[in-house]
Amino acid sequence: MSRRTRTARRRPVAAAVLAAGAVLLPAVPASAASGADQDFVIEDPRITESSGLAASKRHPGVYWTHNDSDDGAFLYAVDSRTGKTVATVTMTGVGEPRDVEAISLGPDGNLYVGDIGDNLGGTWDHVWIYRLPEPAELRDQTVAATQFTVQYEDGPRDAEALMVHPKTGRVYLASKKQSGGRLYAGPEKLSAQGVNVFRPTGADVDWVTDGAFSPDGSELVLRSYLGAKAYDWKGDGSLGEPRRLSAPLLGQSESVTYTADGTGLMYGAEGTRSRVVRVDVEKRDGAGGEGKAPGGTKSPGAGAGDADGAGGGGEADGGDGKPTGTAGLVVVGAVVLVWLGLRKGRRGAK
Repeated sequence: MSRRTRTARRRPVAAAVLAAGAVLLPAVPASAASGADQDFVIEDPRITESSGLAASKRHPGVYWTHNDSDDGAFLYAVDSRTGKTVATVTMTGVGEPRDVEAISLGPDGNLYVGDIGDNLGGTWDHVWIYRLPEPAELRDQTVAATQFTVQYEDGPRDAEALMVHPKTGRVYLASKKQSGGRLYAGPEKLSAQGVNVFRPTGADVDWVTDGAFSPDGSELVLRSYLGAKAYDWKGDGSLGEPRRLSAPLLGQSESVTYTADGTGLMYGAEGTRSRVVRVDVEKRDGAGGEGKAPGGTKSPGAGAGDADGAGGGGEADGGDGKPTGTAGLVVVGAVVLVWLGLRKGRRGAK
């Protein structure tokens, strides 16, 4: 499906979510915008549909991203200090990408790119994963990539989340469904020959647009349009009980990654000059802690939604550290409208 057709179908949803995001997100503080691994705006006019994020391991403060479909085999390195693109990588050896939705860094120093989207509702009999070494130098260059053919054991799926475990290097995918989504595990090692079959792990996950493992591999975070959840990683692909995270509403919320040091989660979205917002990761107590934004204040959109999109409204900060009740009610209404709009669109697509 072309970008124009897909964007037209998504526009009512994106508009409603943007309305909610406008309530929740104040201007980026100058102190936060000036440092690495803090809030930033993607300035590159070529990046209009940032659909994945991965924190560089070689280059502190740099994040890899890519457009959704119809852009070609390009990856962009964006410096979080300035929001500017500091390198453009053109992948070779991968044919013509179809619907690139995710990017992740593995423990082998390679970037894994997921050409795994299926806007036709899960009709393509195979998708692809591309693997290439993270460049040692930040400059425009061409890099040879290895292409892997992927199929799901239980038939075609639409997916937008690819996660590489930071210890084992195993690749996982999460299918994108409003209900009944599933987590899939790839082979222990991907093979460039033949087909790599991804099998369900038994974990059900809903409406996932991206995901990321913590740097120590103990936790998996899954993002949706209206929120994020964290799960203890059991090692066999099973998940612990979900914990709702503080996640900002950012229009069409498409991406999440941990900072390289694991102290923060970076949330991104599609759109021209789209924002990437940091939420600090707090140590969990017995009940599980919420993330907070820099400065110790509650992050924008805290508790704004479950990963299945059915969560309640968050509270906006009135500037003195106290929640503004009226803004909170507006957020609740906006989230409800988005939810109803998505359900209506889904019914209309059947």
